[in-house]
Amino acid sequence: MTLQTARHHAALALDLARKAASLGEVPVGAIVVHKGKVIGRGHNQPRALHDPTAHAEIMAIREACAALGSDRLTGCELWVTLEPCAMCAGAIAHARIARLHYAAGDPKGGAVEHGPRLFHQPTVLHKPEVYAGVGEADAAALLKAFFAERR
Repeated sequence: MTLQTARHHAALALDLARKAASLGEVPVGAIVVHKGKVIGRGHNQPRALHDPTAHAEIMAIREACAALGSDRLTGCELWVTLEPCAMCAGAIAHARIARLHYAAGDPKGGAVEHGPRLFHQPTVLHKPEVYAGVGEADAAALLKAFFAERR
């Protein structure tokens, strides 16, 4: 994958995060890519849907599974603007996503490189390749601005 492609995917996820922010949701966006094509999109919607599981990653995974007609996303990549929480990391493992790309780390709520470090646990049967940092500055700035407005 080229750096240009990586930046493009990160930008698509960031656009979805901006959409979440415009709706008053925590600005996190995600896309699922299969063979170079976006097959799933999601942004945070727990408040709008009255659903604590309506995180960006879950929404994108659901759409991608529907697109492929399968509960397995083997060979797919997930691009997300924030390090996934434990729930989302579990869904990533269960969906058998091949590669996870996240922009900004989340020392408080993340579960990939922070907190429980889910993919490092011996009981997790599927461990995706993990890449962090593409689009980090923009994603972190969006989150910081969002929470600054609410304080």
